[in-house]
Amino acid sequence: MQFANLGRRKARQTGMWGVFTLAAAINGLALLVICGFLLVNGIGAINWEFLTAYPRASMTEGGIFPCIVGTIILSVGSMLVAFPLGVCAAIYLNEYARGGRTVRIIRLGIANLAGVPSVVFGLFGLAFFVTFFGMGVSIASGVLTLTILVLPVIIGTAEEALKSVPSTYREASLGLGATKWQTIRLVVLPAALPGMLTGAILALSRAAGETAAIMFTASVFYAPKLPRSIFSDVMALPYHVYVLATAGTEIDKTRPLQYGTALVLIALVLGMNLVAIILRARLQAKR
Repeated sequence: MQFANLGRRKARQTGMWGVFTLAAAINGLALLVICGFLLVNGIGAINWEFLTAYPRASMTEGGIFPCIVGTIILSVGSMLVAFPLGVCAAIYLNEYARGGRTVRIIRLGIANLAGVPSVVFGLFGLAFFVTFFGMGVSIASGVLTLTILVLPVIIGTAEEALKSVPSTYREASLGLGATKWQTIRLVVLPAALPGMLTGAILALSRAAGETAAIMFTASVFYAPKLPRSIFSDVMALPYHVYVLATAGTEIDKTRPLQYGTALVLIALVLGMNLVAIILRARLQAKR
């Protein structure tokens, strides 16, 4: 009887392992197909002029340099605001807040925000930052909108990273006479930081690829100059792809530019993620 039960458990384990392997293979294959499709259709459009020039001739010629700059400004700017806010919120929830209705409501709100469509954040940014605060369509409005959009991801991963730090670290620090804040700042945060950077990587990828959240708040069809302040509007790669594919006057003529822009966007996101991953790996090696 025991051998039969053991055989059934092994069979179930093998079956579930096969299901998980198949799911991973399907996801990997889908990614390869998408990247391969963009590479085949867009690589011909990429050259030095495409990466360093401004669009011209109704977007059918020239390059995407202002779009690259705008995407970097918006995504990195949102992370500079969202990461410290998210980490502070996670510290409060995990280290200071006591279990109760208020904390449950806060966590429920964070979970719900993570599932809100990005267009809702865009409309909120339009009403709140662009109109109510009078920031207009600008970098500031776009960065703050993207900050709200990615905060749930950062808070969730940061809180999990804090939970993963063994309680013995805290007990040892407190036993040596350190205050609670000193323990958090000097012991808990350094140990949890690599895990927090995982959330930052996910948030950075989402911020860089968002269209709906910035089309109402930060991005414009065409900007003749690079932004001079946080209250300037910008061009961005995801919105540029949307414009070329839907609002251009010669959509078929811009088709290679659409694929090329999408390919550059993917490469840019991968590059920024790679920098964050290397930083996380170095921090983990120091632990």
